[in-house]
Amino acid sequence: QVQLVESGGGLVQPGGSLRLSCAASGFIFGIYAMAWYRQAPGKERELVARISTYGSPNYADSVKGRFTISRDNAKSTVYLQMNSLAPEDTAVYYCNTPVQTWSWGQGTQVTVSS
Repeated sequence: QVQLVESGGGLVQPGGSLRLSCAASGFIFGIYAMAWYRQAPGKERELVARISTYGSPNYADSVKGRFTISRDNAKSTVYLQMNSLAPEDTAVYYCNTPVQTWSWGQGTQVTVSS
């Protein structure tokens, strides 16, 4: 069955960095565009970054210039490098395809606080 396992979250001070990973299994990873989403308390889940099958990225305005999405098809893994983190980036982060093809994983909590 399909599994999406997010990791790499944690508590970080404003201005800090984190690198999230999403290990995918159960489907042919390389033929799917992938995306990172986040959901803050009391808010709807939002797409923050997407990457095409050949590695072309696209970002939400709120993270553009600070976040970088990448993928390793050989490892069936998608990454999100997050720099210059701010308190408003606090959320649970999830991966999926840009059209939410699969069931959601457990997500990884990112908390930005001093």
